Amino acid sequence: MKPPTVPRRRAAVIVLFVLATVLALTHPAVPAARQTPQSAAALDLRDPATSATPLDLENPRQRFLRNSVGGLFLHWGLRTAPAHTDCAAWENDVTNGGWSPDYWVREAQKLHTQYLVLASFHSRLGYARAWPSKIPGSCSTERDFLGELVTAAKAKGLKVILYMTDDPQWHAEGGHEWLDSAAYSAYKGKDVDLTTRDGFGQFSYDNFFEVMDRYPDLGGFWIDNDNAYWESNNLYAQIYQKRPDYTISNNNEDTPIMDMISNEQKTGMTPAYDYPQAVYTAQPRLTEADFKLPSSGAWWYGGTDPSVDKMLTLGRLVTNAGSSVKALMAETAQVNGTFPANQADFNNFANSYLGPIWESLHGTEGGGYMYGGLKPGFWNDGAHGVTTISRTDPNRQYIHVLTPPGTSTLRVRDNGYRVASVTNLRTGAAVSWSQSGGVLTLTGLGNWDPYDTVFKVTAAGRQGILSGVKVSASASASGHAGSAAGDGDHRTYWDNNKTLPVNLTFDLGSAKKVQYLGLNQREDSVAYARSDTEQSARIKDYKVYLSADGSTWGSPVKTGQLPSRRGIQGIDLTAARARYVRLEVDSTWAASTDTTRYQRLRIDEAWVGTSYATGAKRGQS
Repeated sequence: MKPPTVPRRRAAVIVLFVLATVLALTHPAVPAARQTPQSAAALDLRDPATSATPLDLENPRQRFLRNSVGGLFLHWGLRTAPAHTDCAAWENDVTNGGWSPDYWVREAQKLHTQYLVLASFHSRLGYARAWPSKIPGSCSTERDFLGELVTAAKAKGLKVILYMTDDPQWHAEGGHEWLDSAAYSAYKGKDVDLTTRDGFGQFSYDNFFEVMDRYPDLGGFWIDNDNAYWESNNLYAQIYQKRPDYTISNNNEDTPIMDMISNEQKTGMTPAYDYPQAVYTAQPRLTEADFKLPSSGAWWYGGTDPSVDKMLTLGRLVTNAGSSVKALMAETAQVNGTFPANQADFNNFANSYLGPIWESLHGTEGGGYMYGGLKPGFWNDGAHGVTTISRTDPNRQYIHVLTPPGTSTLRVRDNGYRVASVTNLRTGAAVSWSQSGGVLTLTGLGNWDPYDTVFKVTAAGRQGILSGVKVSASASASGHAGSAAGDGDHRTYWDNNKTLPVNLTFDLGSAKKVQYLGLNQREDSVAYARSDTEQSARIKDYKVYLSADGSTWGSPVKTGQLPSRRGIQGIDLTAARARYVRLEVDSTWAASTDTTRYQRLRIDEAWVGTSYATGAKRGQS
C-alpha cells in the first residue's frame, strides 16, 4: 500500500459516458434482496467529481462484497524480508519454506473475513506476479500461487481479489531494477519503456487480460491508482464484459465505474478506532477501510514482529460493521506465507472472540444511517460505540459498547423503535431497561467487556413517526429538491446549493402534535476536522418554528446547535400542535477555508415525530 503520489488523469467525459452505457446494457441493476422504502425512488448516482458517469450500485457481481464483513490483505513479494532480487530464488524459498494456500484461507477464516486480497504485483514489492505468465517484463513464478489460492478459497466459500498497480515509479526500489523493458519490447515488437506510466500501463493492461483468461473464479481486481492507458482503452468496461462476476475496487479515489472505494489507513479520529469518521463516501456506495494489524512497520513483512493492538483492531472492525463499511485487515506474511507470532496469536484470539457475537456483525447493516436502527456514536458519560441492524429483521438490533460509560447506565436514542427486550449477547443475561423521551436507558450495567460489550435489542416496530408529510426547501441544488428529504428514500437527498440561512418546511396535512424532528444528514463528509481546511458539512446552528397556516411563524420554539457527528440526529421540542414545522439552518460546521464543504448541506431524510416510542413491555429488573 502507498498513498497516491501521481494525480489521476481522467479520460474525457464522453469516454466515461460510453463506459457507463456499456455497463447499463450488459449488466442492468437488480432490486435489493430486501425491499425497503429507499429502493423505490429514482436515484442520483452521478460521479461526485464530474457529475458525468452513473454509479453502478446494485449489480449481482457485488453481492459477495455487500454480504462481507471484511477481508484479509496480503502484501507479499520479492521484497518481503529477507528480500530477493532473483524471481526463481524467491519462488524456491517460498516453496521450500512450506507455503500453503490453505494456511492463508484458515487465517482469513479466523479473522471472520470473506475475501482475501493478494498484493504481490506491487510497486514497492518488486512487481512480482505470483502466477505463470507468458508476458515478460517483471518477475513471474512457475508455480501458480495465485491459482492455488483461488482454488483453496473457493473450497471454503471465500473469494480472492488480485491487487494491481499502475505505478512504475518504484521500478528501481532498493537499488535493483525490477522491470525489464527490453524483454517486454521484444514481446510487443515495439519499443516500450516500462518505467513510464504509459509503458507500464500497456504492460499491466496485458496482464489484466491474461489473468482474466486464466482465473474465471477470481473475485476481481483491487486497483491502486489509475492509468490513462487503461482509461483510453476502456479497460474497466471490458473487465465487466469479459468477467461479469468480477468486482473492481479502487484505492482512495472514488472512481464511479468501479464497484468499491477503499480508504487507506486513516488516523486522527477520536476515539482512535472510529475509522468511519474518516470515510467521505455515502452509502449505498460500497466502501472499504483498509488498515494494518501490526501496530508499527510497513504493510509487508520487514523482518520484525510488532504487536497487534487488540482494542484498536477490534474497534475498527466493529465500527466499520456499524457503518456498513468493509474492513480490509492487512497482515504481513513472511516468505513462506506464515504470519509473525503476534499476528498469528491475534488471529487465534479473534477466532474465539468474534464467534459468540458474530450474529451482530454478519448479516447486518450499520444502525442509525440509511438502514434504520438505534443511534450510534457518542452516548452518555463518555460512552461510545455503534449499533447494527439485521438485514432481514429490522426489529433485531445490537448495541456495541466499545468505550463504556463512566457509570452503570447507558442511554441510546431509540429512533422511534418500541423496545421489547434487551439481553447481553455474550451471556444471554437479561438487562434492565426503560424507554421514554426518545431514549432507551439500560441500567445496572457492569463487568464491561474490554473490547466490545454487545447488547441484543428486540423491538416491536416503530412508533410516532408521521407519514405523508410534504417537505419543501427555501433553496435547492438542481435535481436535489427539498422533497427528496421526505420521500422515504435515503439514496435521494436535498442539497441546499450552498445557501445559508436555509430552511426545510414540513407540511403535516393538518394540525398534529409535534414532538421532535429526526435528521439523517448525508454521510459524504468526514465527521472530524482533519485540518483547518477540511471540516464537516453538517448542521451547526439551527432554529425550529411552528405555524398553523404556513405564513405566520412567530418566534422559534427551539434554538440550538447540533454536534458535528455522524448518524441520526434528533431535535426534541416541547410538544405542541401545528400543521407546519420549519427547520431553519443558520450555519454549518465547515470553515470558510474549506471551499468544498463551506455552507454545503445535504440531508438524506428528515421526519417529524408526533410522539416518542414506548416500550412494548416493561424492562427486566
